Amino acid sequence: MAHQPDPPTPIFEEEILSPQTAEAGTAGASPLAFIALIVGNIVLAIGPWFVRMADVGPVASGFWRLALAVPFLLLIARGSGQRFGKMPPALWAATLIAGCFFAADLSTWHAGILHTKLANATLLGNISSFFFAAYGFIIARTMPGRWQVVAMVLAALGTVLLLGRSYQLSPDHLLGDLLCLIAGLAYTGYMIAIDRARSRLGTWPTLSLATIVSSTLLLPAALFIDGSIWPQHWGPLVALAIGSQVIGQGLLVYAIGTLSPVVVGLVLLCQPVVAAVIGWVAYGEKLSTLDLVGALAIAASLVLVRRGRAS
Repeated sequence: MAHQPDPPTPIFEEEILSPQTAEAGTAGASPLAFIALIVGNIVLAIGPWFVRMADVGPVASGFWRLALAVPFLLLIARGSGQRFGKMPPALWAATLIAGCFFAADLSTWHAGILHTKLANATLLGNISSFFFAAYGFIIARTMPGRWQVVAMVLAALGTVLLLGRSYQLSPDHLLGDLLCLIAGLAYTGYMIAIDRARSRLGTWPTLSLATIVSSTLLLPAALFIDGSIWPQHWGPLVALAIGSQVIGQGLLVYAIGTLSPVVVGLVLLCQPVVAAVIGWVAYGEKLSTLDLVGALAIAASLVLVRRGRAS
């Protein structure tokens, strides 16, 4: 019998685990990951509030959100024991692509907010929810199950009810709408690349590398588009960095590595619900009966997609 070559030395610790062990670990972590995903999306939905409070331009606020978060992310990565290790070219490519897509998302979405209604920006920016869910079915090479179809229909209906009443197509909003649409597509690319990277690398190294790439790209863009990027008041930007990038994105990246893209995609729709509540509390934008029905429909979709996963 011919001698079989020894298997290559694993680069990452998780390669040592058998598939059954890896699946068991993922299954056991899924309830915690689902909670992390919910909390992360709630925190991310508060981010635009800090963007409005910042005294710098929209692209500059995106740069500071990332740049101020980098030291915290690196410290957390070091403290968690998650190592960067020797990364193969494919993994480097995934993190670089994630950073590029995220820079495109932040710059276009922050700029789009200034040129359209907040409802338009929220609706168009969250099309990534459905595209990322579709990506999940493509990589799984399977059709959605019955409960997943019901969940997606409820989520779409809830989004339309929640935001459709205030959504307006207008020539005055065309530029902002296009920018927010581009942002939603870019965010889909970011999550797909993060999904690829996160399957082989820990949460904090993945997020640290993607954030460094994004901030490096956003600095020249902010200088060119916004001009002056130095703030007078750091409070909103520090809150944006710690809240949105460290806590919000940290929980999201952790969940992406554990939950299916279908679940992650639909839970992203928590953000319009939270944004509507913030508008109600902070700006007196009252919620109508249809708004409440839409929010309940989205909540029901999250329950059903979890049921579909368990069945």
